[in-house]
Amino acid sequence: MDWLLDAGTPGEKFLVMAFAIALFVVVMAGILFAVDRPKRIPNWVVVAGFLGPSVLMLLLGLIYPAIRTIVDSFYDKNGQNFIGLANYETIFTQEGFQIVLRNTAIWVLVVPIAATFLGLVYAVLVDRSRFESFAKALIFLPMAISMVGASVIWKFVYEFRPDQPGVSQIGLANQVLVWLGLEPYQFLISTPWNTFFLIVVFIWIQAGFAMTVLSAAIKAIPDDIIEAARLDGVGGVRMFRYVTVPSIRPAIVVVFTTIAIVTLKVFDIVRTMTGGNFQTSVVANEFYVQAFRQFNTGLGAALAVILFVLVIPIVVYNVRQMRLSEEIR
Repeated sequence: MDWLLDAGTPGEKFLVMAFAIALFVVVMAGILFAVDRPKRIPNWVVVAGFLGPSVLMLLLGLIYPAIRTIVDSFYDKNGQNFIGLANYETIFTQEGFQIVLRNTAIWVLVVPIAATFLGLVYAVLVDRSRFESFAKALIFLPMAISMVGASVIWKFVYEFRPDQPGVSQIGLANQVLVWLGLEPYQFLISTPWNTFFLIVVFIWIQAGFAMTVLSAAIKAIPDDIIEAARLDGVGGVRMFRYVTVPSIRPAIVVVFTTIAIVTLKVFDIVRTMTGGNFQTSVVANEFYVQAFRQFNTGLGAALAVILFVLVIPIVVYNVRQMRLSEEIR
């Protein structure tokens, strides 16, 4: 099997791909042939035939790496000497890592609130308007752009050039400042505001997701509830506050928690725009730096475990809210 790992030329890579596809077809054909005989094979064999590959892949691709990461977090840089909670102590006591944790907390607090609020307000404003489809497509468009692509776009927006004779600004944000008679600003370098300028990029992307889900929830509000509220003299802001928001509360919670989960794992924007420099690093980026740049497997594993611990409660709460919303329906 060494030739599979050493494949380098295009021809060899094509053979590897063909071999993988053929192996998949043979395995699936064997499973289907084995389970397509209900009178001869017990039910547990049929269940094992269908669930076995999925369970095996979960064990190899998720469970084992998670356990291995937790174990590695208690070892030193080289993964040889057991050091207990020393890696976690380093993360929570050293100033550099405290900045990373602070930035992550800022991201998780600001992004879900801002993106959900903007998406909700936008969904309400364009609901049943003449240009509803165009308006929704306009704000949803950033969702079609990859995180790296959006980061490159906004890096040009924030581009800074010294304010000197003959030097023109190529960044939109600084050009606007110049038009207003202000000095150009180094958006990606000046701390601590550079973190918030990175957050703007993520909000720009996630607001479209929030708008789409919440708009569908608004349209699902029964017409009789709206009509009853209007007969009672409710309208405008009061309609939004006392009718719309309570009616779509499960959807708001799901959107908020989903964005919070994605925000905790944010990596691409920070890595592409600042590389984690200028006090903008977050947990996911620092995990990458420690594990794959500094080759400190113990510290990198500890950061991954912290990220895992932070995500799990939100995932559990999100699943519960989704079940509650389905029961209500």
